[in-house]
Amino acid sequence: MGIWQAAMVFFLSGVAWLPAAAPGKGFEWNSPVVVRSLFTADLGMLDTEREEYATNLASLAANQVVTANASPQSLVDARRHLALALHLSPRNKRAIVVNFQLAKGVLPEVTAGHYSAQAFARLLLSRGQLLKNQGGAENQRLAQLFVYLAAVMDPKNEDAVFASEVNRLDHGALDWSAITDGSLKTP
Repeated sequence: MGIWQAAMVFFLSGVAWLPAAAPGKGFEWNSPVVVRSLFTADLGMLDTEREEYATNLASLAANQVVTANASPQSLVDARRHLALALHLSPRNKRAIVVNFQLAKGVLPEVTAGHYSAQAFARLLLSRGQLLKNQGGAENQRLAQLFVYLAAVMDPKNEDAVFASEVNRLDHGALDWSAITDGSLKTP
C-alpha cells in the first residue's frame, strides 16, 4: 500500500512540473470590421433606443453561439448581429465585450435577455416597418436589416418572412459584407 502511495505522490509531483499546454481555441472568430457607423444622427432612432437594440443584438449573438457550441453558422450569425450592434452603437458595452471574448476563443456567458428570440423578432419587424415609413436612406437600410433578422430569428412569423421576401424581390439580397467588413457601400 505504501508503495502505491509513494508512486502516486511521485507521479502527481512530476505532473506539476510539466509545462502547461496553452488552451487551444475551439473555433475561429472573424471579428466584424466597423470603420465608421453606417448610421448617422439622421437615423430615425434615439441614441437610447439604438443602445438598447445593440445590447439585445449582442446578447442574442452571445447566447446563440453558446447554445450552438460555436457552430460555424452560429458564428456567421453572431458576426452579423455584432456588426449591426456596433453600427447602431459603436461603444455598446455588451457588443464590445462579446466580440473581444469570441476573438480570444472564450465563449461568453449566457445572459437572460429582455426578449425571447420570437419576441425580439416581432419587435424588429415592427421597428423595421416604422423605419420604412419614416423614409430616408438610412432608415430604409436599417428597416431591411431589421426585417431580414426578424424573418431569420422567427421563420414561423409569416409577416416577417413575407416582408423580408418582398424586400429581397424589390431590392435584391442583402450584402452583409457592407455591414461586417467595413465596406461603406450600400448594403
